Amino acid sequence: MSLSLLILIDVVAILVLTFGIYWPRHRRKDMVVAYLTANIGVAAVASVLASSSINAGLGLGLFGILSIIRLRSDELGHTEIAYYFGALALGLFAGLGGSLTWATPVMTAAILAALYVGDHPELFPRYRNQVVRLDSAYTDETALAMRLESLLNAEVHKITVRRVDLVNDTTSVDVRYKVPLANSGWPRTASAGALNKDLT
Repeated sequence: MSLSLLILIDVVAILVLTFGIYWPRHRRKDMVVAYLTANIGVAAVASVLASSSINAGLGLGLFGILSIIRLRSDELGHTEIAYYFGALALGLFAGLGGSLTWATPVMTAAILAALYVGDHPELFPRYRNQVVRLDSAYTDETALAMRLESLLNAEVHKITVRRVDLVNDTTSVDVRYKVPLANSGWPRTASAGALNKDLT
């Protein structure tokens, strides 16, 4: 498979990922720039490495370093990390996929399909994830669950206590819950990442 065809597949794929899937659902402009630049940059570096005598392990090492630097520079949700690695993987396919023949477009389509389905607003639309800080210190999880269900008007499925401050009388928890059907219209993407709520 020629390099020009691989680059064309990559360009189409990253445009679909960024402007067809990510932007309509999340509307975060800085990540659009990151996805486009990371994809094209990785494709360019990978194509140079593939055409030189540099060890492929070094290329994968550079890919790992790039990922670590980017992911440590900002706080990203799991969904945005998934899009980020999807963009990087598409770039690698374009740069190193000269010997993959038909596997490159198949894997490219698989990545796009996984992001489209996994991040679809209609997938588990009633499930939410929030970080909540309560104005009381709770050491009894049953009482904590009842308070959260009352405040959120939802069915609590999992509670992870992050901090109980007995001095300032506060409790910080990560709560997973399901809202009633009547309240499931917004926010549709809340289940994809944590929301913060301060109930003091």
